Amino acid sequence: MMMTFDSLDAWWWPFLFILIAGWLPTDGWRLLGVYLAGHIREDSELLVLSRTLATALVAAVIAKLVLYPEGALAGSPLWLRLSAMVLGFAVYMTTGRKVYRGVIAGEALLVGGLWWMGG
Repeated sequence: MMMTFDSLDAWWWPFLFILIAGWLPTDGWRLLGVYLAGHIREDSELLVLSRTLATALVAAVIAKLVLYPEGALAGSPLWLRLSAMVLGFAVYMTTGRKVYRGVIAGEALLVGGLWWMGG
């Protein structure tokens, strides 16, 4: 039997599925990264390439979520998603590059905007 997102009807299954599917594929790479971090020069071309690719992947995921959302986010207007993204980035840049502050600001605008619009 193949395990899929819809395999079980239990309320906790989607959370466990996401945890396992998100953790297992990345944890090995994280451990390898931790091991190699002490063995690679900070200015090496390999590390610069890795940072560039990681940044590009994160930017692509954010762009997909904002421009082509699925699920509950698809019901929100584009202007609200773009505003939340811009605010989050602005807060991140102006408050000492603290990721959690940018995320909280963007989420607050998105949730507040959806609440204000009644949906």
